[in-house]
Amino acid sequence: MHRIGAQLVGRLSLVAPDGRRRPTPPPLVLVAHGSRDPRALATVRTLLDRIRELRPGLAVHLGHIELNEPLLADTLAALDARDVPEAVLVPLLLGRGHHVKHDIPQTASGARVRTRVAAPLGPHPLLVETLYERLIEAGWRTRLSDAQRRASGVVLAAAGSRDPESALDTRATARQLAERLGVPVLPAYASAAAPDVRTAVRALAGRGRHRIAVAGYFTAPGRFATQSAEAAPWLAAAPLGAHPAMARLVLHRYDQARAAAEAPASATPTPPASAPTPTSTSEGTAPTTPANPAASANPARIPA
Repeated sequence: MHRIGAQLVGRLSLVAPDGRRRPTPPPLVLVAHGSRDPRALATVRTLLDRIRELRPGLAVHLGHIELNEPLLADTLAALDARDVPEAVLVPLLLGRGHHVKHDIPQTASGARVRTRVAAPLGPHPLLVETLYERLIEAGWRTRLSDAQRRASGVVLAAAGSRDPESALDTRATARQLAERLGVPVLPAYASAAAPDVRTAVRALAGRGRHRIAVAGYFTAPGRFATQSAEAAPWLAAAPLGAHPAMARLVLHRYDQARAAAEAPASATPTPPASAPTPTSTSEGTAPTTPANPAASANPARIPA
């Protein structure tokens, strides 16, 4: 029922109050990292299909930063060849880091198509709910006794980045997941940052937590997700993948970027001084979200 309702909203959004058809919205380009693991590309394609189901009439394309085709530059060139004037780029990335701050804007700036780059997906309550549901799928019990709660903990396994703001975003998600679960959640990283997953597992065990699950904070299956799952002493949850909430979150970031682009300059609020994550455009930079997007977002429940 939820999907049918979302599709209806998507169709109605194409019609103005006076009954006339609205102008065609700019296409959404989902920017994935890319992976040598074929499961990653299959997962991203499934996510694309779910985005299209939720927003009929919206052109949705895929571009990769590396390792897979089409590359982002090629996707933008193809849009230009079809005389598409502009596009909104939504990073399929979970926080601030080099790809969000440098690689994607640099590629966008070299394109003939006008582009606006949306904020990364995280932190956001929809990610927390997806992590929660993946843990339940892996065997996490929704109701724990006091003794079970005292013995339980979770490692939030992320890819890792040298950018300190990426770690801030991951820690924010870990805090939100801990509130959701009622047990400690320690962030850990597969590369570039510390601690790694095994070190985080030992830290929880040192606190008397022997029921330790690993939550895969990855957008798709791949080497890092597999290595992190192998370090789990108990449960290992699947990556976020093509969960329906991920499609909703991608569209949320798309809508945020469009709203920022269309807002009159005089109506744009002054961003807080601590907001380092802008929504960028090939013609300039305009902040659209606070440093922690989840802090101002309404928690969204995901129907079963």
